[in-house]
Amino acid sequence: MIRFMLKKLLSVSLLALLASQSGCAWTKRHLPWHHKPTSPQSAPAQPKSKAAKSKSKAAKSKAIVTADESLAAKVLKVNTVGQFVVLDFPTGRLPKLEQHLFLYRQGLKTAEVKVVGPQQDTSIVADIVSGDAQTGDAVREQ
Repeated sequence: MIRFMLKKLLSVSLLALLASQSGCAWTKRHLPWHHKPTSPQSAPAQPKSKAAKSKSKAAKSKAIVTADESLAAKVLKVNTVGQFVVLDFPTGRLPKLEQHLFLYRQGLKTAEVKVVGPQQDTSIVADIVSGDAQTGDAVREQ
């Protein structure tokens, strides 16, 4: 009885091992992305068309992606008597004290503010230097 179970276990293990190895071997031999490109020395020299040249240039150039590090916020509150605004920034990046920022409404620059503090969590106070501020205006560095 034990001998029969041992043979069965051994045959199942061997079958599983062969099945996993044969699948990988077939994949490596037959899929196009596995084949290595021929070296320039072994390939015969052929004139390239304009389309082929532009494709090869596009393949060589790599896109460079950089994170947007600029400050962006919204105006939470406006105090017209005291000439200041409360700005709300996303978590992680706040402006420096005395930094000048600009307020935009519908894509048009409407005011300039100077960060003076105090700060609480992601909100900070800024004095209105010039222009007109409203709640909901977008705040940017430039």
